[in-house]
Amino acid sequence: MWNEVQETVKYLQDKGFDKPDYGIILGTGLGNLVEKIEIEIAIPYAEIPNFPISTVTGHSGELIFGKIGSKNVIAMRGRFHYYEGWKMDQVVFPVRVMKYLGVNNLIVSNASGGVNPSYKVGEIMIISDHINMMPDHPLHGKNDERFGPRFVDMHEAYSKKMIAKMENIANELNISVHKGIYLALQGPTFETPAEYKMVKILGADAVGMSTVPEVIIGKHMGMECFGISVITDLGVEGKVEAVSHEEVQLVAKKSEKVVGKLVEEFIKQ
Repeated sequence: MWNEVQETVKYLQDKGFDKPDYGIILGTGLGNLVEKIEIEIAIPYAEIPNFPISTVTGHSGELIFGKIGSKNVIAMRGRFHYYEGWKMDQVVFPVRVMKYLGVNNLIVSNASGGVNPSYKVGEIMIISDHINMMPDHPLHGKNDERFGPRFVDMHEAYSKKMIAKMENIANELNISVHKGIYLALQGPTFETPAEYKMVKILGADAVGMSTVPEVIIGKHMGMECFGISVITDLGVEGKVEAVSHEEVQLVAKKSEKVVGKLVEEFIKQ
């Protein structure tokens, strides 16, 4: 893993990826947030040494380097999911690469199902904490101290400073946001009514199939992490309806301008 990360980092540095301030992982239907980026370099994943290739519709599969305001950013237009068949170390590989390119601040976005009865489809949730129920852990196995410590403190998985900053920006822009707990399951099936009920009983406000492994690795490597979810469907008891990936993408598409505005202002400030 160490040698692969260093090889990928050198390749990207040679292509012009230099001193990024932020790393951004763009989730389902949110890939068009790149419209907020003054793009300098865009490289398809297939051309990047050791990178997996995204197989999910709506995930374009390219790594972007550019600017938002005066800040340099790296954006993943399409992420890797455990349910696609990738090993967990492949899912989080780009986060390790981002760190060694110089990223210390990681922003992660996703689409999720809301189980909090006060949530509505299309609303935005700032992730305050998470519950990890993935069947594998990204730090499972022998630890490489060059990446980070064996045991990782997760008492503040999502930066309180970054959360407060985003809440202030949302207030300034008069954009309504929730703050809640995200629970990660393997997928790729959407949850049954009983599973949605379980998620709520366990104390979460939303459920999805990503984000948590990336944040764990971000914390392992000393990053400040921030997460934001678009509520694309509801898992509230009595309101659970049939849902498809296309419908999730459609809702996320409608919300992406608002999310883009928030993230753009967040980075500029």
